[in-house]
Amino acid sequence: MNRKISVGIVTREYPPEVYGGAGVHVDNLVRFLREHVDARVHCFGKHRDAPEVANSYEHWSALDGNAQHLAALRTLSVNLSISAHLNEVELVHSHTWYANMAGHFAHLLYGIPHVMTSHSLEPLRPWKAEQLGGGYVLSSFCERISIEQADAVVAVSKAMKADILSSYSTVDPNKVHVIYNGIDPAAVRPDPATNHLVECGIDPNIPYVVFVGRITRQKGIVHLLEAARHFIPNTQLVLCAGEPDTPDMGLEVEKLVNELRATRGHVVWIARMLSRGELSQVLTHARVFVCPSVYEPFGIVNLEAMACGVAVVAAQVGGIPEIVVPRETGTLVPFESDGSPFGTPKYRETYARDLASAINELLEQPELAKRFGDQGRQRVIEVFSWAAIAEKTAQLYAQLLGR
Repeated sequence: MNRKISVGIVTREYPPEVYGGAGVHVDNLVRFLREHVDARVHCFGKHRDAPEVANSYEHWSALDGNAQHLAALRTLSVNLSISAHLNEVELVHSHTWYANMAGHFAHLLYGIPHVMTSHSLEPLRPWKAEQLGGGYVLSSFCERISIEQADAVVAVSKAMKADILSSYSTVDPNKVHVIYNGIDPAAVRPDPATNHLVECGIDPNIPYVVFVGRITRQKGIVHLLEAARHFIPNTQLVLCAGEPDTPDMGLEVEKLVNELRATRGHVVWIARMLSRGELSQVLTHARVFVCPSVYEPFGIVNLEAMACGVAVVAAQVGGIPEIVVPRETGTLVPFESDGSPFGTPKYRETYARDLASAINELLEQPELAKRFGDQGRQRVIEVFSWAAIAEKTAQLYAQLLGR
């Protein structure tokens, strides 16, 4: 039997510290990838006991403080620490700009191939300047250097590959490989129980629309809240939305939620991170899952909803049309940006009303919503298996190493 390739997986997020789609991706990829390679995780944060975690790293204490620019510098300090411990692997695979420089440094230091998965692109998220200040310039620099110098770039959708080549014109198209995000339908599946709904304050007897995502410009939560003004009466809106990117963003969302509660009621805001079991149950009983993102290279949360048998209404942006099939697993709502740094719709009220119209159709036609949901789960099983995705990733490693 051939010895397994040793791979260092570098990531900011890893359980139990997972807050976004990239963290979900890495968690599942590593789980299935270990059948093919010797994958050891190097992640940010506190110590983990998981056997696959080689080490975890916290930022340099000298960079403690609240100044806006320090966040990016703390990230770089972790990258430097990680790169010092990648000298015993044959290949390094990094995820997101937060971890890419560790992979790049390891490539330079030890002459090993660097694979990077691009989950999003900094040039297409200009609103991050609101969050990071000058740190956004630094994050953009880290991404550019890494993506241009990597031996292989994994794009999580065809749309993402097109965005990479458009944003970074010097990148060789032949080194950009499309390998989709995935999901484990055995772990994320419909749950008929309702105990978690009651614990979260959701009334299982009233149809509800659910949103799952960060409170950030990218996820379009403000546009959903504007659309909710036009929902049919007696509809619950469930927001699984945690910490905002900025205090101003948090205040804006809080104001819109309070307005809805005063005029329509039935708004449930779950600010804490739900467990996988809790989230599956909340998704299962929703009439509609909505993804109003203004930018979404893939949108793994749409797969989670589909795996739970829920109809999806989503913005027609990025990689979402590669997941959601119109009139089969859900509805795609056209989105046109006004070109501003905040990704605002060109016709904001129209976008809100179009979202509401697509959602109301499924609220009023439960049989149609169920058909979309059933077909969505079947599509997940057939197209987006983590086992197949891990195998393709391992094949890419072998190709780079000449195995």
